[in-house]
Amino acid sequence: MTSQTGRRAAPSRAAVPAGNRPAYSAAEGPQSICADYQEFLQHARVQQRLSPRTLRIYTDGLERLQAMLAEAAIDTRQLTLAQARRLAALLHREGLAPKSIALLLSVWRSAYRWLGLQGRVALNPFDGLRAPKAPKPLPKALGVDDAVQLASHVPDEVPDSRLEARDRAMVELLYGAGLRSAELIGLDVQASGRADGWVDLQSAEVHVLGKGGKRRSTPLGKAAAEALRAWLVVRPQLAAAGEPALFVGARGHRVAGSTLRAMLSARAVAAGSPAHVHPHMLRHSFASHLLQSSGDLRAVQELLGHAHITTTQVYTQLDHQHLARIYDAAHPRAKK
Repeated sequence: MTSQTGRRAAPSRAAVPAGNRPAYSAAEGPQSICADYQEFLQHARVQQRLSPRTLRIYTDGLERLQAMLAEAAIDTRQLTLAQARRLAALLHREGLAPKSIALLLSVWRSAYRWLGLQGRVALNPFDGLRAPKAPKPLPKALGVDDAVQLASHVPDEVPDSRLEARDRAMVELLYGAGLRSAELIGLDVQASGRADGWVDLQSAEVHVLGKGGKRRSTPLGKAAAEALRAWLVVRPQLAAAGEPALFVGARGHRVAGSTLRAMLSARAVAAGSPAHVHPHMLRHSFASHLLQSSGDLRAVQELLGHAHITTTQVYTQLDHQHLARIYDAAHPRAKK
């Protein structure tokens, strides 16, 4: 096969100042890379109709690949699986973030898939090659005092006392029972064959339909029960006739997720919460505070409705951070 790397490739994007990088022409393609890659980019522009921004990403990725191949004296059409793995490892050693590596590998995989369809390579060396997994960020939770302050917050001005009773009950259920926003919105006033979830005030339990169609029951705390009873007193004044939803909006029908998020965000600001608060943050706070107090990971798993204990274990890291902060603040040997 004829080599497609007859001339040395341009340095990678990172090594070339922005003002000195070759110009990209949507009509002709970049002039700094081999004919194979240029033809692929032309195909991406004309046949796939990729946006100029995406074409720029593809171009940068292929420029970087050609520079790496030239440095290792590897022909573009002779790249092997082992060599492709070494290129990916080199990206990792250079300190690229997993998402950046994944993006480059996706571009390279697409290019070699097209080269394979054209009969120019015998295999796609990037098939099955994946970037290292990015560490999952820890869920954000409120401190105990901040969560309690938010749940017990009473606004200075209450335009509609009925909606205020509803909002208080929703906040108490999110934090007091660890519900997902969809589970909260899906609650009905009464249990029925069609109900996704409901609250049994007599037995102080919340019954919900969670992810994967899995049902679970969660205890209902005293504060949440009192807030819910106050809401049920005024709910008939807002609910449309025959509306089964426990929580309704101003028009009388099941409250929308956007309404819940906007309410909680505004309420958190009014309560002086130190962070932007969304419904799932209260679920994280419920789990974190419960684990801090009990240390019972299995119980927290059941209350959250997690199918696997590994999903719940992330809260042990939050608990460790909490203990570390207490140590740093209190231990005489902790201060540097």
